[in-house]
Amino acid sequence: MMEGKKLYRSNRNRMLLGVCGGIGEYFGIDPTLIRLIWAVVACSGTGLLFYFIAAIIIPQSPEV
Repeated sequence: MMEGKKLYRSNRNRMLLGVCGGIGEYFGIDPTLIRLIWAVVACSGTGLLFYFIAAIIIPQSPEV
């Protein structure tokens, strides 16, 4: 049985809530790059809202 990749908030690459770290781990991209993109989007005013919605929707990683 083949398991697909799942998007989780990161426990290891976490600055605030682990959203950017989880997205970076999912796509195999450096989380710092994702954080920079979020910072640019946050300057438009809607980025913070999207970040907190993503933090609510994306589950916490089961890894410890």
